Amino acid sequence: MTSRLIALSFDAHQPERLADFWSGVLGLKRAEDGYDGVALLSGNDAGYLIGFRPAQARKVAQNRLHFDLTSSSPEDQQETVARALALGARHADVGQGPDASHVVLADPEGNEFCVIEPGNRFLAGCGHIGALACDGSQAVGYFWSEALGWPLVWDQDEETAVQSPNGGTKITWGGPPLMPDPGKDLHLELAPDGDQQAEVERLLSLGAQRLDSTRGEDGPVLLADPDGNEFRVLTPR
Repeated sequence: MTSRLIALSFDAHQPERLADFWSGVLGLKRAEDGYDGVALLSGNDAGYLIGFRPAQARKVAQNRLHFDLTSSSPEDQQETVARALALGARHADVGQGPDASHVVLADPEGNEFCVIEPGNRFLAGCGHIGALACDGSQAVGYFWSEALGWPLVWDQDEETAVQSPNGGTKITWGGPPLMPDPGKDLHLELAPDGDQQAEVERLLSLGAQRLDSTRGEDGPVLLADPDGNEFRVLTPR
C-alpha cells in the first residue's frame, strides 16, 4: 500500500486571495474539491492539487518548502517575474547573492519561491512547477520515497530527490543543516489507496510521528515526517 500525493497545500491567512495570486502566476483553474480550503488544478503530470488551507500560524522564518518555477527562455523568466510582481509578489533575499541566475520572490503572504533560469537540466520536462524544493535530511528523502512509492532520482552528498513514475514535479531535499520551523509553510496532503488507518500505521513504521490522537474515522490524521514537517493523511474518497 502507498499514499497518493493529492495536494501541496499552503497555510494561508487569506486562502481565496492566495489562490488568486497563484492562479494568476501559473494560469491554473480552480478545483471543485478544495479539501478543507481552496484548491487549484496543477495540470502537472505528478497529479496533485495546489491547496490553500486556513491557518492562524504566523510566519517567523524562511519556508522549509518552496516552489521552483521553470522558464523556457530569458524572456519567459522575465515575464513570470513581472507577472508575479504585478499580482502582489515582492523580491526576497534568502542569501542568493547578486550574481544568482534565478530570481527569488515571495508571494503576498511571504512564502518564498524561485523563478529558475532557462536551461536547468535537472528540471527539464518537469513542468512549470519544476520542483518542490525542501530543506531536509537524506533520511526524510528516503522516507518520502517509500511513503509515496516514488523512486529516488537523485541521492548524492546527502541531497535527495524523488519524482512520480508519471513524471512532473520533483520533490527535493537539500541536506543538513535543517532550518528552524517557519511556523507557516507548505504541507503535503496524502490520500491512501486503501484503509486510512492501515496506511497511517505503515507511515508510522517508516518513521512518521503522530501529532494528534485522532483515529481518522471522521477526518484527516495529522502526522509529521522524520524531520518534523507536518502532513495529513486524508480519508479515502
